[in-house]
Amino acid sequence: MSKTKFRVVRPDGISDNAFRLFDHDWTLITAGTRKSFNTMTASWGGLGIIWNKRVAFIFVRPTRYTYEFIEKSDRFTLSFLPEQHRKALAFCGSKSGRDVDKIAATGLSPVFDASGAVYFEQARLVMICRKVYLQDLAPRQFLDKQVLKFYPKRDFHRMYFGEIVKCLSAKR
Repeated sequence: MSKTKFRVVRPDGISDNAFRLFDHDWTLITAGTRKSFNTMTASWGGLGIIWNKRVAFIFVRPTRYTYEFIEKSDRFTLSFLPEQHRKALAFCGSKSGRDVDKIAATGLSPVFDASGAVYFEQARLVMICRKVYLQDLAPRQFLDKQVLKFYPKRDFHRMYFGEIVKCLSAKR
């Protein structure tokens, strides 16, 4: 049971700037089950409205261990942590869950939602998302060819849209 008290908030009621959430604060993308899950740090993503749904969209390379968990799950979570957890975020973005137990190494405390989604007690903001769409980024679709510099290994991201089915804010 989580020691942090979370309150359910409407996604359109959060006051955070989406650009800052992803680009500056970063997020932990997590997927899996109570028995087996993985998390990774991401700084690419966004929030918006599509198909009359409030969504988060994220990008994950197929080479990332978390990709396997997102593919198997119908949900993923975004956990935005306060600045004092920057080292944990950096660790989870630079190490693979194939090689190291990120939870043990960082001291993060997983919380398991009734839906089975996994997020972290240390989060200040959590978005539980149900996958509604995915698409692989394709090199021929890049209109700005300068962007291809992000893919020297040709390991193009898969984009996921997730309907935000629950948004939680920490009561601190």
